[in-house]
This record gives sequence, C-alpha cells and structure tokens, in this order.
Amino acid sequence: MDAESALSRGCINAIFNDPDQAAKLFPVPVMQCLQIKQMGPSGQGGDRWRLVMSDGNNYVQTMLATAANHIIHDGKLERGCIARVKKYQPNILKGKHILIILEIEVIESLGLHDKIGNPVVHEPKAADATIDGNDFYGAKKEEMDTKPQMQQHQPAPSRSATHAGANIYPIEALSPFSHKWTIKARVTFKSDIKTWHKPTGEGKLFSVNLLDESGEIKATGFNDQCDAFYDLLQEGSVYYISTPCRVALAKKQFSNLSNDYELTFERETVIEKAEDQTNVPQLRFNFCSIQELQSVEKDSTVDVIGVLKEVAEVSEITSKKDGRPFQKRELTLVDDTGYSVRVTIWGKTANGFDANPESVVAFKGTKVSDFGGKSLSLLSSGTMTVNPDIPDAYRLKGWYDSAGRTDTFATHQNLAGVAGATGRKDDIKTISQVKDENLGVDDQAYYTIKATIVFVKQDSFCYPACSTQGCNKKVTSMPDGTWHCEKCNVSHDRPDYRYILNLNVADHTSHQWLSCFDDTGRIIVGMSANELMELKENDDAKFMAAFEAVNCKKLTFRCRAKLDHFGDTQRVRYQVLSAALMDYKTEGDKLVELIKQFNI
Repeated sequence: MDAESALSRGCINAIFNDPDQAAKLFPVPVMQCLQIKQMGPSGQGGDRWRLVMSDGNNYVQTMLATAANHIIHDGKLERGCIARVKKYQPNILKGKHILIILEIEVIESLGLHDKIGNPVVHEPKAADATIDGNDFYGAKKEEMDTKPQMQQHQPAPSRSATHAGANIYPIEALSPFSHKWTIKARVTFKSDIKTWHKPTGEGKLFSVNLLDESGEIKATGFNDQCDAFYDLLQEGSVYYISTPCRVALAKKQFSNLSNDYELTFERETVIEKAEDQTNVPQLRFNFCSIQELQSVEKDSTVDVIGVLKEVAEVSEITSKKDGRPFQKRELTLVDDTGYSVRVTIWGKTANGFDANPESVVAFKGTKVSDFGGKSLSLLSSGTMTVNPDIPDAYRLKGWYDSAGRTDTFATHQNLAGVAGATGRKDDIKTISQVKDENLGVDDQAYYTIKATIVFVKQDSFCYPACSTQGCNKKVTSMPDGTWHCEKCNVSHDRPDYRYILNLNVADHTSHQWLSCFDDTGRIIVGMSANELMELKENDDAKFMAAFEAVNCKKLTFRCRAKLDHFGDTQRVRYQVLSAALMDYKTEGDKLVELIKQFNI
C-alpha cells in the first residue's frame, strides 16, 4: 500500500460535518502531517505544538495534546509523515475548525512524502487561518492553493458534544482568548480551604484539579466562590463548568499540572454535576521512570510509579520557619530500570498509609529534590494510588513477581546533579581523592565516602539548646539553676542537649576529621544527646562504653566541603549532611556485580 492510497480522503469533512458517518467510514483516520509548529514553552509540562493535518482533500489546523508530545520528542512525527489519528476531538474556535489530537501513531513504514494531493483548508474562509501574516500551513496567502474543490458543499454546523446548547470545549483548547465555553471535567483533587490574613485584608480560597480526555487544569475559588462551590465540587465526580470563568497564566509554583493556564471561578460561573459520570477519565499520569530521575532538574514536578519495597515508620519534624510539627513517612519504590528512590509522604497521607510492601503505587505530583541524591516528596496537591488499574501497574507487578523480587537496585544517592560551582558529580570517593581534588577550596562541594570511625572527641560532644519547639539555639546557665534563651527570651528548667560531634574517620587511603550535628549524631551513637548526657552525669562507665561502641563503626557519609576562615588562616571544613550504617548485603551484591564485569 502506498502513502497516497493510505490516506482517508474525506475524513476531515466527515469529522466536522457528520461525526456518525466519520465513525463508521473512518474509525481510525489516516492523515498526512503537513506542518509542525511550536506554540511556545509551557514550563514544567514541556512544549505545546500545533500541527496541520491533511486527508488529501482538506487540511485542518490541529492542536496536539501535551500527553501526546512524546511522539515529537521521540523524533517520530515529522513533516510529510503519514499517521493514524487514533483519538481526537473536533471543535470550533473563533469560527475556525480545530482538531484536538489526543493520540496519534506514525506509520513509519510509509516514510516521508511531499504534500499529497492539493488539499484546501477546511474553513469558511481560508484567509482567516493566518498566524503573523502567514498561513498556518507555512506559506504566504498568495502562495497557497486556495482554489475550491469542485462541488464542495457549504460546511454544516459542527456536531461536537454540547450541553445546554453550548459546545463542550476540551481543556487543552482553553486560553485567555476563549469565550463562552463549557467544559466537562472530573475533579481529581480538591484542596482544603485555606485562609490568609494580611494588613490589607483577609480571605479564603480552595482549588481543584479538573481532568478530561485532552488534559488537566487547575481552578481556584476565592471568598464568595469558595462558599458557593466548595461543597458542590467533590473529588471523583464529573461536572459541567461554563463561563464566565477567568482563564489566566498558571502560577507554576502553586500547581503540579503541566497546563500553561489555570481557571478562577467568578460570581456568575455555572457549575452543574453531570448526569453521565462515566465517559471522563478517572486519572491521567505522565510517568517518569526512576532511572530517568537522574536527569530531572531539582524542584521539577513528576509522576512516578513503582513497586513498594520498604515502608518506614511515621516520624515528626519541626518547621524551621514557624516551629510547626509535621508528620512524615518515607517509602522506597523500585521499578524495572534497576533503580530505587525514596518518596516522602506527609500529614494525613503518612498517618493513614496502609499499603502492603510489594504493592504497586502510583504518585501524581511529586517534587524532585537533589539533597543527598535524587528523592521525591508528594505535594499537598498530589495524589497516591495503590494498585491502580492501568497497564503500567500490571507490567511492573509481572516484572516484580518474575524477577524483580530478587534484584538489587541502584540509588540516586551518589548521582546528584551539580555539586556547587565545582560541577563535579557527587560520586563515591576515597578520602585521599577528596584531598587530592581539593574539594571545597574553590567553592563548596559535595561528596560521599565509605569510612570507619576511629576516634570521637568526648569533651564537647553536645551543647545545651533551647527546648522551645523549632528554636535549637544555645542556652545559658543562670545562677538560679535555669537555662535562658536570648532568642526566645524564656528560661527552661533543663536544656535540650543536641549533638555536635567531631569524628576522625578512615578508609584504606587516608583519614579525615568530620563534624556532624544532632540528626546524624543520633544515627552514629544510637541514642539521643540527652540520653548520653544522663550517662555522663550518672554512670561514667556506661558513658565511656557508649563511645567505645562507636569506634570501628563503618558508615556511608554524605558530606559537604567548604572553606572556612579563622582569623588570618583558612581551612576546609568537612561537615556530615547525612549518614547511614553500612548495609553489608547490598555492598556485597554490588561487589559481586563488579566482579562479574571482569569475568571472561
């Protein structure tokens, strides 16, 4: 079959003028791509693309859903190629026919071709289809072949889906230039009501994420609209939402969606619950494999899916900003790329987590961190689904049951991106390499070593800190026996002791002094500084035994090297950022894999 005969001639006219006939004659229409044009970057979600697609008789402007962008990024969709348009949605915008392409597949065996036939624009006026003085097809208007086809009929009204007489717009087509639209979308996330208090006033708001076949968009209701719509909009339900409703550029720092735009409900916005709740997707993912996290920039938002390998207990941290406590739980995910990643979940999600290890878990909306290697944190607007009914979940479950359960997995702990301005990768190093490379001399640098503790200074292993939540400043002993904090201006009966350990560690190449604070001190010593101070005050033998037990412990230390100034002298200071006791089984497995590489 050649390319010309493969085209579904007449399908474009049928799609817009007789959808029922189009579904019968052209269940999967085949078209030629005549033009690919980038609309502009959309930040976290990638680029937006417009295409011109032809059936040999007509051509039409199309918009590629961001979920289908991969076909361009993979280099498969090119000008002149022949493709099956597997899922689409016809619309009319500003009097022009626009086809939203949700899924497209290139027929690679047919190759690339010059324009097939002499297609004409499927619009009432060919001159209207211009962008910056050029036709979207890419040529000047006078150069276009706009000769009408013989016996071409006047276009009949589009038979797109409607509600109350209004066409249903796809979310992907919404922009500040869209007017009098209605969308049909499912609420996939609803936030709690948030309040603010400022000198200029106070108020409240809530937000929802809306999903249809074409994409997702965030919508926010303030004050009166918060009162009007909060109880109406429920997670998982489908609604018709109609103008007036403001469309504006999205504030990416407050959203985990890839859409360029977001909605703001207005006083006269109309929201109705749809009778048919079944024909809108439940959830949309754009998964990044765990291995691919290695190249994802810090603070990006990604979706990830994997098999649950480990579940930690709930722990509590205190916000440095306002002293509020937060509950968190750390999960370890693995996938068939051979990598694992730590995912942190928070608050109610952490406390209510009850999925069993070896379940498949999908996360939508996680923030990427590169502190100590790549890790993920579930955003407040993100969602977590256990054993979702999607192909990726079944694939991972099959892989894990057949081979993954006995696999060993690499982590991103030693693959962090840029380490300061040095540009060095955060590889595992020997202590002599740290010194020979002068890490920290030019600018602060990060590195990881595997080393054994050979000595711990005992005379200044901790300091008395303020016990006010979130403070941690050093307190002063007062004559009346209390401890006073100048920052909080309060006195305490007893301080909260915190570690400031100075260690000498060694590997097979050299030794090095490291300093570490309370979190890593607890891991190294195996007890809190308060407990160790109590031993010092009451049982000197047990106190000395605790330090003896620390010697010869072997750990993996994630460190920062930074040049410090002491008067007229300069010295590189090595600070421990995190530490973990050596997992000898994992280390042994790594050595086995290295040995296998040298087997002949």
